[in-house]
Amino acid sequence: MSIILHSDLNNFYATCECLLNPNLNGKPVVVCGKIKDRHGIVLAKNYLAKGAGIKTGMTIYEATKLIDGLVAIEAKHDLYFKYSRLVKNIYRDYTDKIESFGIDEAWLDVTDVVNKYGSGENIANIIRERVKKEIGLTVSIGVSFNKVFAKLGSDMKKPDAVTVISKENFKDTIWKLPVEELLYVGRATLSKFNDLGIFTIGQLANFDKKILKLKLGKCGEYLYDYANGLDNSEVRSDIEGREIKSVGNSLTFYRDIKTIEDVATLIFLLADSVAVRMKEDDIKCARTVRLWVEDNEMYSFVHQSKLSHGSNCATEIGEKALEMFKKEYMWSKPIRALGVSVCDFSECEQIDFYTTNEKRQKIESLEKAILDVRKRYGVNSINRGLVLSDIKFTQLNINGANTLWPD
Repeated sequence: MSIILHSDLNNFYATCECLLNPNLNGKPVVVCGKIKDRHGIVLAKNYLAKGAGIKTGMTIYEATKLIDGLVAIEAKHDLYFKYSRLVKNIYRDYTDKIESFGIDEAWLDVTDVVNKYGSGENIANIIRERVKKEIGLTVSIGVSFNKVFAKLGSDMKKPDAVTVISKENFKDTIWKLPVEELLYVGRATLSKFNDLGIFTIGQLANFDKKILKLKLGKCGEYLYDYANGLDNSEVRSDIEGREIKSVGNSLTFYRDIKTIEDVATLIFLLADSVAVRMKEDDIKCARTVRLWVEDNEMYSFVHQSKLSHGSNCATEIGEKALEMFKKEYMWSKPIRALGVSVCDFSECEQIDFYTTNEKRQKIESLEKAILDVRKRYGVNSINRGLVLSDIKFTQLNINGANTLWPD
């Protein structure tokens, strides 16, 4: 049986800011994005701010009405990446099977080392104490036999706690919880469940699976399995730590992204910027594309896929990233940020059987011409037709967007 931990750093952004500036301790603190990009929306808050009713996604203007003396700080992503990496270095002392779920959460498969430490709960408590003592952050950890239940466990007790969900206790522990607590149940799915009379995880677990498939498709089947403890997905090790150089770019849009058309536009804008940086650094060939997606509740996902042949063409990078998005994202929540990255570099290019040299040469010639125009007249002097769907797309300086690639 697998032993999976899910580790969730408590109030991560706000706690990092308090570590950087101890004078913030004892004050209500919120972290926000750039006002011009997200209109001063709250990205994170500490417990004092949360206790006053401040929620993620609320505007700073709304938040200041709820509590006096609120301190609003613009996000420092480089600081958060630094602390995230320090915490993951502790995780790596116990396993190399680590899958990031955003910058502040991760799954750890400790099955192979559990005998050394006695139990998954013991490992979780060791990690929790080390993170607190060595870094100054607190973490809540769920321990279970699958990823979905481990994630539920980390959400049940906060801050600075360990919760065990076993095959013996999961029905008593989680079936009474609201169904929206289950991973990947967003607003749209919740509405469909409520229409079927499903309000708790237990009610979902005992519902007719055939009806769920009829009403929600494969998503209904997956969520039924999750509620019954039948999640068999593996912890997919992050490629970070293998010292693979990458080129990437990510951005947060001014509004939530709700359509595949908007996703495609942003992905190809990002792919354009990645391809430009590759050409500027004389990188002729990348064989792996990574896609990062963050929803409007700050959960993020990283997926990667091999190209059929090495490339530095924006079109091919964008097509692969969009293919991954369509395959992996379930649209349980709108999206607030996207990122595209490439890695696994090589000097040689190998054309696959289905792609002719003539077609590649046309793509490369077109992209070179576009690059020349942009160098002469500006980044937004020429764009893909997709960009015209929203004037804000045409105003983005994509090369000046956030170039820090999340773990």
